[in-house]
Amino acid sequence: MTPAELADMDAIAQRNAISSHDLSSVEAVEAAIAGARAVNPALNCIVHERYERALDEAATADAAAPDQRGPLHGVPVVVKDLDGTLADEPYWAGSNYLKRLGYVATETSLLFRRLIDSGAIIIAKTNTPELGLVPSTEPVSVGPCRNPYDLTRSPAGSSGGSAAAVAAGVVAIGHAGDGGGSIRLPASNCGLVGLKPSRDLVPTFPDIDPWGGLVARLGVTRTVADTALLVDVLAGPDPLASPQVHTRFPAGSAQSPAASPPPLRIAWTTAAPGGVVVEAAVRGVVEATASMLAEAGHQVEETTPPILTDEAFYGQVMGWFLDAFSVWVRRSVDGFEVLGGEPVTEADVEAHTWALCAMGADVPGPRFDAAIDGLMRAGRRIRSFWEDERYDLLLTPVCAEVPWALGGFRPQDDNPLAGVMRSAELVTYASPFNISGQPAISLPVAMVDGLPVGAQLVGRWGRDHQLLAVGAQLEERLAWQHRRPATHVARI
Repeated sequence: MTPAELADMDAIAQRNAISSHDLSSVEAVEAAIAGARAVNPALNCIVHERYERALDEAATADAAAPDQRGPLHGVPVVVKDLDGTLADEPYWAGSNYLKRLGYVATETSLLFRRLIDSGAIIIAKTNTPELGLVPSTEPVSVGPCRNPYDLTRSPAGSSGGSAAAVAAGVVAIGHAGDGGGSIRLPASNCGLVGLKPSRDLVPTFPDIDPWGGLVARLGVTRTVADTALLVDVLAGPDPLASPQVHTRFPAGSAQSPAASPPPLRIAWTTAAPGGVVVEAAVRGVVEATASMLAEAGHQVEETTPPILTDEAFYGQVMGWFLDAFSVWVRRSVDGFEVLGGEPVTEADVEAHTWALCAMGADVPGPRFDAAIDGLMRAGRRIRSFWEDERYDLLLTPVCAEVPWALGGFRPQDDNPLAGVMRSAELVTYASPFNISGQPAISLPVAMVDGLPVGAQLVGRWGRDHQLLAVGAQLEERLAWQHRRPATHVARI
């Protein structure tokens, strides 16, 4: 099995080939490792190799009895060096502090445990910005990750390393997390499918409601079917969570995508608040996608939710978010000290992290509580658009820009938060639905001047399966799974 042959198969095909003994787990993992070694010097998507352990685990998988084989048995995957830890493996969270100390995790996150229990073989950990604070994977600690379609451009972030590895054909599935677009933006920039699931669908333990519940976790893939499989593997309540989480998620939400979904009522918009300029190419992609959805039989109408038109509301929400965000960053840096056992200094973290940490120290408790309350109330107002107007889905850009050049997130001498302010423009369409907790998916619907550009569909809370069903419709028409970037295992 060559890396190119493995890259021609999605995760489901790899699993089926292993189940039928046409491919062994060891052969699949060997091909993935060879592909990683071929493309990583150009991409810098992998920051920690666990190749020998993966090969040992693959050999064990090949010896397993049929009744011990899970839905991802023997399939090689990568996981992001954030949004979860693997016991006995390094964990840096994109930071020089933990990297300098050589920190090794002592606990395996529940999500990673579910991946392992499904039979997946984790071959490596992937590049991420420090603490996932900006939507471009350019950490000082290990250097920038590059987009396989154009090495001068960003794969986005914070799941940029996973997205680059999947787009380049190393693996079919890359773990990812999303607190403000960190699954969807990398999926868009790298031509992949990226679902931010409904809040509470995928458990986050040992993190309890990270970023006040705004963070959701899943992965990036090349096909809708692989994303649906990943939902089936990872969804479901944490058995030790509070009882209401066990019962409140609708049954059947993690179904595989329907072959032909019923006609849905879909709103679409390219409006943007806060003076954000939407590039003409991005507007064109959304308009073309709206037309395709109408041709597929859906009722498609141009209209815009208040979060994207009410400037005062948007500004108030961003104020609440910045107060809460800075406190969350302060807490994360304090958490570094617990892991590392020594103080974090200004030299240990990036300039924007240090500045946000200082801001967080100045937010009094009542103001933080007011910010969280405001965000939760804003979430209700955002969700009301679907209920009041009776729409099933909303179609928007994923991002106002096509994949951007690397280097735009460096701090300025007089403004260490320049990169954070730049980030706000990029997550305009993504972050509202972290606040509302609704499912949102980036679909790789277009190529613009050789660069992938995604479109975002947002559904009602708990209706993830509708997003997957419509995504499968578009995938059947556009066949995006066959695209190959310039930097790909088949071209090396």
